[in-house]
Amino acid sequence: MTDLTAFPITRRWPAEHPDRIQLYSLPTPNGVKVSIMLEETGLPYEPHLIDFGNNDQKTPEFTSLNPNGKIPAIIDPNGPHGKPLGLFESGAILLYLADKSGRFIPADPAGRWHTVQWVMFQMGGVGPMLGQLGFFNKFVGKEWEDKRPLQRYVDEAKRLLGVMNGVLEGRNWFLGEDYTIADISMLGWMHNLITFYEARELVEFDRYANVAAWLERGLARPAVQRGLTIPARE
Repeated sequence: MTDLTAFPITRRWPAEHPDRIQLYSLPTPNGVKVSIMLEETGLPYEPHLIDFGNNDQKTPEFTSLNPNGKIPAIIDPNGPHGKPLGLFESGAILLYLADKSGRFIPADPAGRWHTVQWVMFQMGGVGPMLGQLGFFNKFVGKEWEDKRPLQRYVDEAKRLLGVMNGVLEGRNWFLGEDYTIADISMLGWMHNLITFYEARELVEFDRYANVAAWLERGLARPAVQRGLTIPARE
């Protein structure tokens, strides 16, 4: 049996199946990137809920795996050379799981790097900008009298949607006909934008018809539907 006792996080969240990938997460836009990917690949895994309400992400056990105190994070008991590997940062995990499974990233170098560039686009643009928009539209920021910060992120969200809309013209997915981790990285964020963040009208989402159609195709995938709810909230 695989021994994961070298990872302190397993003391707080014991592994019932230590031979499976251990996922420490919450169904947020970043968290569901990895749960969707795991569902899509079929790699065996065991999810553990990291409850922000209890500040689980700030505990010594969690930060022993991710010192940045953010979800998601994983332990792969069968990492490179058969040794357990701990990993954090959702984009890095997507790339790792794509390589491990041999799926959702092109084998040819040009296609691979085109995929990576869109994952970087999501990590550097879509995630941070939509996250700020959500703060100023949905959370404490919405009570601020000065609406200039909100408008800044609304404008940037529209700009990013415009970039995405142009690229998706005549394409089913960001790489054309191939569904990849580029799509997986962004599906949760777009879904969150128009549901939990309540910003559909605010960013005029339906003006970006190619993005809306792409999101509908993504949400129709059974693995995406499952991944959006994993780990289940208590």
